[in-house]
Amino acid sequence: MNNLIDGLSMNIEQTNLDKLRSVFPECVSEGKLDIDKLLSLCGEYIDNDFEKYKFEWKGKADCLRLAQKRSTGTLRPCPEESVDWDTTQNLYIEGDNLEVLKLLQTAYYRKVKMIYIDPPYNTGNDFVYADDFADPMARYKEVTQQTTKSNPETMGRYHTNWLNMMYPRLRLAANLLRDDGVIFISIDDVEIDNLKKLCNEIFGEENFVAQFIWQSRQNKDNRNITGVSIDHEYVVCYTKQFGHRVFRGTDRKTEQYKNPDNDPRGPWTSANMVGLATADARPNLHYDLINPADGRNYGCPEKGWRYDRNTMNRLIQEGRIIWPDNPDGRPRKKSFLNELSDNLPGFSSVFSTGVYTNTATKEIGGLFNKYLFDFPKPVEVIKQLVSQVSNTDDIILDFFSGSATTAHAVMQLNAEDGGNRRFILVQLPELCDEKSEAYKTGYKNICEIGKERIRRAGKMLKDALESSGLFVRAMKRHQDQHDSLEGFAYAEWEESPEVINAKKEMAAKLDVGFRVFKLDTSNLETWDATPIEDEQLDLLYRRMNSMIHRVKPERTDLDMIYEIMLKLGVPLTYSVTPFSINNKTVYGVGDDCLLLVCLAEDVQPEDVEQMTEYAPAKIIISRDSFADDTAMANAYYILRDHGIELKLV
Repeated sequence: MNNLIDGLSMNIEQTNLDKLRSVFPECVSEGKLDIDKLLSLCGEYIDNDFEKYKFEWKGKADCLRLAQKRSTGTLRPCPEESVDWDTTQNLYIEGDNLEVLKLLQTAYYRKVKMIYIDPPYNTGNDFVYADDFADPMARYKEVTQQTTKSNPETMGRYHTNWLNMMYPRLRLAANLLRDDGVIFISIDDVEIDNLKKLCNEIFGEENFVAQFIWQSRQNKDNRNITGVSIDHEYVVCYTKQFGHRVFRGTDRKTEQYKNPDNDPRGPWTSANMVGLATADARPNLHYDLINPADGRNYGCPEKGWRYDRNTMNRLIQEGRIIWPDNPDGRPRKKSFLNELSDNLPGFSSVFSTGVYTNTATKEIGGLFNKYLFDFPKPVEVIKQLVSQVSNTDDIILDFFSGSATTAHAVMQLNAEDGGNRRFILVQLPELCDEKSEAYKTGYKNICEIGKERIRRAGKMLKDALESSGLFVRAMKRHQDQHDSLEGFAYAEWEESPEVINAKKEMAAKLDVGFRVFKLDTSNLETWDATPIEDEQLDLLYRRMNSMIHRVKPERTDLDMIYEIMLKLGVPLTYSVTPFSINNKTVYGVGDDCLLLVCLAEDVQPEDVEQMTEYAPAKIIISRDSFADDTAMANAYYILRDHGIELKLV
């Protein structure tokens, strides 16, 4: 029975090959892909033309292999550093985002609605992580013990280093997006061109949505030798699959709609009918317009009308034309409020939020009473993006989380509209410079700042919900949830017992917790295949003895359970509940006991029989739990008879 859980992440290469085989079985022979045949089936024929347009750099092929190389890591739970561990649906993960993205593939494949990242801009001072193609986990352990290095232009492979870092991470991130998913990437002028070429290749040029411009600087910068003050940054946006409205749009202003003449069709506003085309271009739009009631002739404007004669006559018959008293005035059309489409006015490609980088610095300073982080993003910028593309229960991912602004933005938006959006943040625990204010305050790495920022922002938001301001805004958006509460604009209502209880209820509902996980090597022992000399037989014996018990002795049951969840595709926010069967501890994963995990010793057939009463989809038992192969075989047949799959670790 091939039911052994290994210590590796999802096999992306095999998964992709299986997809191709299901659609084009004739292109796979003896387990190998015939690329020429695949191309020919898609109408692409090999013509040996080596001058085709390509985006290439040194190391690109290695980057793709690295993205698809299976990780030997896992994510170890840290309840003691978390907030509301038992109830929260949010995640904060410390680790190299390349390895973490690999580990998230099975559990979060095509489940993320929005990704926002603020990666290193490659200005020469930014740290650009150099991946180790041979042993990523060993490299990660090394990096977390030393001060990170910048990527100066004198390196010789200035842009190449940045591309080699970004390419595999974006490849893996694309797998996590839903079909209607959206990714936003902040960047400046240095790498904007390379970033768009990368994204065109990974997400598809046809899936480009917009290149937003954000005025990030409030005051002019006089230090640039060119005399130009660079006051902007970009946010590049791609969707996973084009063909749907990506942005919700901005709030429509309707205060101009009135009904002074008691029109039974409802409130209306007057709309301009002057056209935009010359008589040569659109002769059918050029004619004199006559009021049938008094015969007054309103001459044709220079650019004609917006409607041809037939349409205009219909509008006149429907009483839709407003005739001016002033002979020099222009007739206008009645546009009714109930005729507005569901689509809101478009979201501008130029951010006009009125918040800048210094706004974000003040936000951090307001939470910590000190400025601990350089160049953070403002909450309002990310909150606007989240509000535009997400629904109230979507997953938002940020794998360059920095000061954790994305978590703050998600929690604040949830507080304002009653949503249950969930965030997943990933951050490399870069060491803080010993001369920095953060280090002097006691924060040894960036992750410590990020986690504390979420704790403080969460408390602030809960307190704000219990005060009238934020609560009333939230109530205005969600009156339907509180039909019994009316008139919330009045002060006496705000102090009523019903409202006070509702405030407490909304504050309690707001999820400001997060589960902390940290990247580490697998909990399962793996065979060390490093060659040894003939005289090193004692080393060989030690290696063999280390494999007798597959789970590493220093790892806990919880460590093992969450690795099992990762490898079997179960979200890390599912509940884990311990209980006893015949004095042996077992763990139910999920509220409906989706999985049942047993790592106890001396598991007997009667124990396995009793486990089946919980009707899990799978039962996972350690190989060390069985006295011998016969006991293991008995467990397999018992579970087979109950229609339950057995997995071994």
